[in-house]
Amino acid sequence: MGEVFGNFVGALPLPMVLIAFLVAVAVRVSVGSATVSMTMAAGIIASMPMVAGLSQLQLAALTIAIAAGGTAFSHVNDSGFWLSKSLFEVDEKTNLKTWTVMETIVGLVGAVGATIAWFIVS
Repeated sequence: MGEVFGNFVGALPLPMVLIAFLVAVAVRVSVGSATVSMTMAAGIIASMPMVAGLSQLQLAALTIAIAAGGTAFSHVNDSGFWLSKSLFEVDEKTNLKTWTVMETIVGLVGAVGATIAWFIVS
């Protein structure tokens, strides 16, 4: 899986910080687990040759982008989705409209912040 992601994202004409976010989002949507998505995305991004020459601040921006991607798009295969559903006593449809949207906004804001930081420190 990592090799497939690596080959695909390596060809994208995007800054590395956005690639890190997109990899984490892709894993998050497919697997559902924020922990798995962040761990897998970090492994994929860390294995890219261009990471070796990055500064500490650029690596921090990549870390924020990966965390943001792992947070976004929480849905029915995420334990946090079911926990919020039961704690707030709402149905699945309402939880998708509230919890999922809120988590996605948090992830997108994190990605924007990481991208701004990336361009400032680059």
